[in-house]
Amino acid sequence: MKNPARAAALFHALADQTRLDILDELRGGECCVCELTDHLQAGQSRLSFHLKVLKDAGVIVDRRDGRWMYYSLNTDVIEELSGLVESFRLQKRSRRAASCG
Repeated sequence: MKNPARAAALFHALADQTRLDILDELRGGECCVCELTDHLQAGQSRLSFHLKVLKDAGVIVDRRDGRWMYYSLNTDVIEELSGLVESFRLQKRSRRAASCG
């Protein structure tokens, strides 16, 4: 793992059911806050808090169109997360093979 602090920040951002629900909604593409509020049955202030955590970690990105704010997955960071999880899996397999040698 190259940057444990970065990994901790990413996993912290994922360590909440509401934030995982947000990411699940965004898998289908960009959504505005009002759509997320409706789909997740969550209050806007609660949702805004969780969106900020995800945005601060870089997991999602936003764009403004007039008075509406739209959110989408940051695919580069999703790939980073995928690579991080894969590195754990490969490291475990490598250690197991070395200890059985």
